[in-house]
Amino acid sequence: MLTKADTQRLRSLREKKHREAAGLFVVEGEKVVGELLAAELPFVEVYATEAWRGRCTQRVTPEEMARISHYPTPSSVLALGRIVRQPLEAGALEHGLTLALDGVQDPGNVGTLLRIADWFGLTRVVLSPDCADLFGQKTINASMGSFARVTAHTVDLAEVLAGVRVPVLGCDLAGEDVHTLRPLRDAVVVIGSEGRGLSPAVRACVTQFITIPKYGGAESLNAGVAAAIVCDNLRRALA
Repeated sequence: MLTKADTQRLRSLREKKHREAAGLFVVEGEKVVGELLAAELPFVEVYATEAWRGRCTQRVTPEEMARISHYPTPSSVLALGRIVRQPLEAGALEHGLTLALDGVQDPGNVGTLLRIADWFGLTRVVLSPDCADLFGQKTINASMGSFARVTAHTVDLAEVLAGVRVPVLGCDLAGEDVHTLRPLRDAVVVIGSEGRGLSPAVRACVTQFITIPKYGGAESLNAGVAAAIVCDNLRRALA
């Protein structure tokens, strides 16, 4: 049986400040919890009703789940994870392909970008501090399990890119055609926010601007779509 304190603690984790203070995050839903369990994410607790047939650490009643749920319509399972922030080692960006997110504030986009990094087998993702919270439930849900497989770091992006010796690719309408990219085994792909693009400090670190040719009338592409096209061209160039 959940105590009143348990319920209050779990409900408080809706807010980032309480997640950071507790060092814990919540993820809810049969599909995403199942994917994260399959990826062997070490949850602290998994609360579930009898309707959930997967692994759990504590059974709760539907009424208790309704009280701790972060959704208007409760799921049958809610899991509690520990926030672990991995430091970025010096020189790490010199090796492999890195996806860098510069001020991407929509949690759905951040989660999608984690999925893209996972799909294309990128070495890591680095996020500027003003990106959507990596441990927010919307971000984790949008990642569809990639949250547990992708190595992600929150860093001062301009600072870590300033000394990088590998190509730093930034999307820009005036850039070179992405289809002409030469093979790159080590590079950083920088994706900016849909609203303002790349920040001035990060733009100054870009060594090559690239663009995705436009044939229609759309003003711009979603950040996830743009990242996927760039990553696909990088992988095809290496093939």
